[in-house]
Amino acid sequence: MGRTLVSAIIAAHSSQEAMEGEICQVKVDFAFANDITGAPAAASFLEMGAEKVFDPQRCAFLPDHFTPNKDIASAEQTKNGREFAKKQGMLYWEVGRVGIEHAFLPEQGYILPGDIIIGADSHTCTGGALGALSTGVGSTDLAAVWALGETWLKVPPTIRVEFKGKRPSWITGKDMILSLIGRISVQGARYMALEFGGEGIEDLPMDDRFTIANMAVEAGAKTGLFVPDGKTLEYARSRAARSFTPLYPDRDASYVRTEIFDFEEMTPVAAMPHSPDNVKPVRECGSPEIDQVFIGACTNGRLRDIEAAAKMMEGKKVADGVRCIVIPASYEVYNAAMDKGYLRTFTEAGAVVCTPTCGPCLGGHMGILAAGERCVSTSNRNFVGRMGSPKSELILASPLTAAASAVTGRLTDPRDVASAEFFNTLEGK
Repeated sequence: MGRTLVSAIIAAHSSQEAMEGEICQVKVDFAFANDITGAPAAASFLEMGAEKVFDPQRCAFLPDHFTPNKDIASAEQTKNGREFAKKQGMLYWEVGRVGIEHAFLPEQGYILPGDIIIGADSHTCTGGALGALSTGVGSTDLAAVWALGETWLKVPPTIRVEFKGKRPSWITGKDMILSLIGRISVQGARYMALEFGGEGIEDLPMDDRFTIANMAVEAGAKTGLFVPDGKTLEYARSRAARSFTPLYPDRDASYVRTEIFDFEEMTPVAAMPHSPDNVKPVRECGSPEIDQVFIGACTNGRLRDIEAAAKMMEGKKVADGVRCIVIPASYEVYNAAMDKGYLRTFTEAGAVVCTPTCGPCLGGHMGILAAGERCVSTSNRNFVGRMGSPKSELILASPLTAAASAVTGRLTDPRDVASAEFFNTLEGK
């Protein structure tokens, strides 16, 4: 039987056969950490006796979770990571010039088709949108990669995920990945790869693909990969920081199974508390009242997400008693949204716009929930206490659903706020 995409990538980085289930030693193309995981990785690096990272241009430290520094502890931790990165000559970007790592690194061309990418963050799988084997590890494992430029990977079995038909404009990448997680559960792809393809994604914008790959880990997957196509290569070639070689699955690749979704049967969905697989059509969720809306995160803070939310809120106001927090994922997104007038749209509606940061997504800062509060969020996890008090509730949804909910004050299907003609304005690259 032929290779899946993940098997092909591992084989290209290893001297071993790289068949399913085999543990392989692989060369790593790029390895990075953030302001939470970077300092522990640096400490482990020094404890193991390492002196120099394997390649300073392939190792990076990005402050993005608690930055701008929210307190003394986060300032000290960021300082430790910064000093290590500068001493090593690693890639480093200061606050004001960076963004959320999983949005910023693809923009800067450091994650590319055919790569093996290792990051000390579970949502490193976002890079799979570019046809890379991109996966998260702990800080100690990352330290070893920084030292050696290598790691080990067990070749995972693969679930093929295909979308059929023409995607309606009100169905976003977030609806697509939540629908998958709702079907297979948060453990449905445990230590497997999700390989996305099918006719239905041929016109799917890259921003939506990043959203889908980002939440592969919410299904338990080791990684989630899109088979490279013309959109992938156009994006990568226009940004690449180094040469790359895209890889592809064989026509006779062997899959555990294939999950097929028909766009004609899909509808805007939401993941209700307290699990990403507690997924229902938005219109079947009972329209619960909300206290806050968060539009951003590494899941949905890209330009297409910001644009969709801004257009939904244009000429409207955030409902009384509701807070709406908008955080673009990078300065590329922030500046483009500013140039297009989207940031003004938000502030005129009564929302607050913040500098690129993870912020409230992990319960960090800039929007923590109090006991009894409920938030509709475009982030990726809604576990108990994820965004603040363990007595708060978090609903995951698309930027369209989040923006519609912000103006109504309750969880709302975007089709109940905007006309069919409105959704035709959302088509984009």
